[in-house]
This record gives sequence, structure tokens and C-alpha cells, in this order.
Amino acid sequence: MQGENYIDGRWRHGASTFETRNPSDLDEAVGIYHKAAPEEVAEAMAAAHRALPGWRAFNAQLRTDLLRAVGDRLMASREEIGRLLSREEGKTLAEGIGETIRAAQCFQYYSGEVLRHPGQWHGSIRDGHNIIVSYEPVGVVAAITPWNFPLALPSWKVAAALAYGNTVVLKPSSAVPGPAIMLARILEEVGLPGGVFNLVVGDGRSSGDIMVDAADAVSFTGGTNTGRSVMIRAAQSMTKAQLELGGKNPLVVLDDADLDLAVDIAADGAWIQTGQRCTGTERFIVQRGIHDAFVERLAAKARAYKVGHALDPDTQIGPVATKAQFDDNLAFVAAARAEGAELLAGGIAVEARTRGHYMAPTLFVGTHGEMHCNQHESFGPIAAVIEVADLDEAIAVANGCELGLSSGIATRSLKHAEAFRRASRAGMVMINTPTAGLEYHVPLGGRAPSGFGARETGAAAAEFFTESKTAYVNHGVK
Repeated sequence: MQGENYIDGRWRHGASTFETRNPSDLDEAVGIYHKAAPEEVAEAMAAAHRALPGWRAFNAQLRTDLLRAVGDRLMASREEIGRLLSREEGKTLAEGIGETIRAAQCFQYYSGEVLRHPGQWHGSIRDGHNIIVSYEPVGVVAAITPWNFPLALPSWKVAAALAYGNTVVLKPSSAVPGPAIMLARILEEVGLPGGVFNLVVGDGRSSGDIMVDAADAVSFTGGTNTGRSVMIRAAQSMTKAQLELGGKNPLVVLDDADLDLAVDIAADGAWIQTGQRCTGTERFIVQRGIHDAFVERLAAKARAYKVGHALDPDTQIGPVATKAQFDDNLAFVAAARAEGAELLAGGIAVEARTRGHYMAPTLFVGTHGEMHCNQHESFGPIAAVIEVADLDEAIAVANGCELGLSSGIATRSLKHAEAFRRASRAGMVMINTPTAGLEYHVPLGGRAPSGFGARETGAAAAEFFTESKTAYVNHGVK
């Protein structure tokens, strides 16, 4: 694949090029991409500002039609784009196609939000007056996205921003830029006016500051430390910020849980998509009575997974997406063992039919909540078990990590489920379902430092992508 930057309705070469390789087959090149120079990033931001007045005044029905057309084309191209995604990121082919479908659904959903988002009318306490509250675009949005969901994440940011009348500059991860470039091509094909959407590819360190400084709002998804840097930069220019950051998500398993269900949702949350989900499960907090049976079953499930080439039909878990993440995963395992965690399954690199970043699903036991492995995000197929006596201790351990993105509980007791739902300090709570696996029509996000600002997805996105204006109208007294 050949990929360029898309600025002001034109495809542009960059100052230099770089290559991506297939993490399932390191001997296979996937794409050659043009890296945007700082001046090209600045041009993209300027183009978005020039296009803003026209797009915010663009006919609402035509805006709806454009977004709907993008969703329809993504859906029609789901196998082609899904295959590219799987080759470049390492998701299984089913996951790559599924992510493309989710991207399509985001555009289809937000095509309706163009016309659905209401204003407000209020009576006044003064005779002869009324009050109108309207919602206007926040302006030019800088969207900065990571490699783990290289199409779905850009899509729900871009679709929402465009639906509410904003213009966008998107910087996808340079590790997996191909799907975002495919999205840009579709946006061009449906006739989106020039400058309304722009895409720059390359290193976030050289482009991020330029984008934040020139934007009216920045929507960033990535690591917590990088998010702090984005927030500091945004504060200096008073740029509105939305941050979706790291997680160390717990799943509580009580004695009364359905054991089969608990093992299934635990394994799905921890290891599917190679553990590369910010909402994935990394801590299993297990009540003493069910602990041994749960651990035995879960370890067997971890060992049984087929790890292999993302495009092989029998592969259940693909490779780690990048060498840097692969190396970090193995270092995380070594550190956990050094602090006393017992390795029960995985924790090693594995071989497949091709050279790739393959890692076995990893399970630690004999850990406690304060250990490094239970306080810091691994972002890999790595999880640890913490044994507890009862629900109260489970809640305390679950809340005993500063990261608060997603949490879950496996129990047959409605009383216990409700107690956990109320007590959890995570932004999302899952009951008898994996901590990962989110839907596009409801809010997504966590409590700081797992997130900051307005929630993403669903109608909640309007809080970030719009600004309210209150108008007082003196219409006179009859």
C-alpha cells in the first residue's frame, strides 16, 4: 500500500517515507507511507480553519447523507479494509473485519445525530422575554489516535466531530496508518468538501504540539503519561481536551458465580485481541471459595488458545502489534516474576509458521493488589489473580489502583452486582460480561487518570464536540 497525507482536499507527499511490516510475518512489507513535515501539519490545521465556516453552515440533510455514505462504503469494503487492518496491526481477520463494521456503524449512527441533536427553549422569569440555548461546533478538532483500534477509534472521533459541524485534522498512529488512509479515501470519494477532513501521518512528537496549539479542541486516545503531556500543552493554549487513557481493569469473581461463564468472560477480557484493549482485564480478583477451581480452568483455557498468523482461519489470538510492545510485554513478565508472582501459564514468546511477534496468553497467581504487576498497565495478554475473602475486600482491591476505566463482576447475586456497580470507581462497569466489548451508542470513558473531559461515543459526544450558547430575547409584552 502507498499512503500519503490528505490536506485541504489533496493528497500530498511528505518530507520522508517509512515502511510498516506485518507483525504476523516480519518478512512482509505492508505499506510505504509519507511522513508529514511540521509545516505540512500546520498547513492541515490552517486548511481546517478555512473550511470551518462553510462546513458549520452546510445543509444538515446533505451532511447526514455524506456521513451515511461513508458508513455504507465502509460496510461494503469491510473485507478489503479488514484484511489490511489484520496484516498491519495483527488482529485476526475476523477481528479486522469486525472493527471495520464497527467503524461503519459509527458513521451510520452519527449521520442521524446531525439532525437529532436538539437545542432548548426556556421561558424567562422576566415578562416579555424568552431564552434559547443552542449548540454550536467547538471548531477545529485535532484527533490523535493509537494503533490498537486503527479504524474504529478514528471513525468514532471523526464521525462525531463532523456530525456536529466541526472540521478535523486526524493523526493516526504511525505503526498502523493504513486503515486511517483508507478512511480518508472514502471521505474524499463521497464528496466531503476540501479542508473539512485532513490527515497527517508520522511522529506524534513532532506534530502533536502543532496540532494542539492550533486546534479549538483535541481528542486524544493513548497512554496515560502521554495524555498528561497533551493536557499540559492544551492548558497552555486553553484548548478543550478529551483524553481516553490507560486502564488496569479488574474482574471480581465471587463464590456464587457461574464458573463456566466466569472463565469465559475472564479469558475474553484478558487475552482476545492479544490483550491490546484499554478496557481489557488485567486483574482477576477472586473469592477464596471459587479460587482454585477458577484458576485451574482459566489456566487450561490460556494454554489451549491457538496463537498464530492473523490471517490463518484457526488463529484465535494474533501477534503483538509492534516490536516495542512485544519487548515491553516480556519485560513486564520478567518484572512480575522478580517481585514474586507465580507464572502459571504463558509468559513466553511462541513460534508460528512465520516470523512474528507471537506471545502466549499469560496468567500469574499468588499476587496481591499492591504489586507492580497489579498497579501498572501492561497492554498485553497478561493478567494476574488476587485472592480475597469476600465482596468488601474485592471492592477495596478493585478500587485500590488509581486507573479507573472499566471494571466487572461475575456473580449470580443481583444484590452483590448492584453493590459492586455502586462502589466501583471505574467509568464503566460490566456485570457477567467481559470488561472489554463496548457499544457505539452509549458513553465510553473512565475517571482520571484513565480519562479526562467529556465522554466519547453516543449522544454524550455532543458535550465535547459542541459549545452551548444562551440567548436572551426581549420580544416585548403585548
